[in-house]
Amino acid sequence: METATNITSADTLTAEQLAAVQAVLRAAADTDAREAVSEAGRLRLRVADPRPGVRHLVLTAAGAPAGYAQLELGQDASPATVEFAVLPDLRGQGLGGQLAGAVLAEAGSERAVDFWAHGGHPAARRLAERFGAGLVRELRQMRRTAPAPAEVPFPEGVTLRTFRPGADDEAWLRLNALAFAHHPEQGSWTARDLAERIAEPWFDPNGFFLAVRGAGTAEERVVGFHWTKVHPATATEPELGEVYVVGVDPAEQGNGLGRALTAAGLRHLAEDRGLPTVLLYVDADNTAAVRVYERVGFTVHEVDLMYRVTEGKPVR
Repeated sequence: METATNITSADTLTAEQLAAVQAVLRAAADTDAREAVSEAGRLRLRVADPRPGVRHLVLTAAGAPAGYAQLELGQDASPATVEFAVLPDLRGQGLGGQLAGAVLAEAGSERAVDFWAHGGHPAARRLAERFGAGLVRELRQMRRTAPAPAEVPFPEGVTLRTFRPGADDEAWLRLNALAFAHHPEQGSWTARDLAERIAEPWFDPNGFFLAVRGAGTAEERVVGFHWTKVHPATATEPELGEVYVVGVDPAEQGNGLGRALTAAGLRHLAEDRGLPTVLLYVDADNTAAVRVYERVGFTVHEVDLMYRVTEGKPVR
């Protein structure tokens, strides 16, 4: 006899729904040794603070939590983005297909939908084939375990200092938008996105480095940054450092600023925080950045894949 399932969709989760979703995500993370939903997705799990354009789909089986999908509708006609997970004990029973179908119905046939497959799990590939989805993006997690790199000199006129919450927010947001103008997520950060990270327990301004010209003058200008992050130890991983994001003003590209910022952040993580192992995420098609990271010893650890269901595809 088939287990009765139900999928509900809402802009805001109730406390009960949130507890169910968190139980599914914890179980998936424990089984897969990686988060089922990205940092941005986890920040959107707010009971009283919904994000415009974000829908939460909660799957239950026999009345118990079974799966979760988070759908973010893109602006205008841009693709929607989806992350989802099924309770590990219930995988292989068609529940992932039910969630994917519900997401596509929610998004509408006139819009393309991008599905993240964190870790590139084979089951995600099979589901993509079922729905006629094509691979459109490969996000690499690269890691480095080594002593701190040698110090790299900064370009003439550029000095390094740390981020000042409240004072540097606007300047950083302007540069971030400029440096990542064509990036699907990073370049669209708002003041709210920055404030949410600053409020997180892991945030440390001493690990958030700004490269500036005209330091200490009225003409001071932020031209680059390296924001580092520290991940606490888990049952499967030791404490890890992260090259959270490195950005350079396009006008400064090619002068060695990116290499100097990368080295400065890695030296902070290794020497100040005592973390020899550092991870980062980079798109496979960002060949310039990949080369920079490979030169300082980063290698591919795992990949996240994005599959796109194009608009008008039938739900099966």
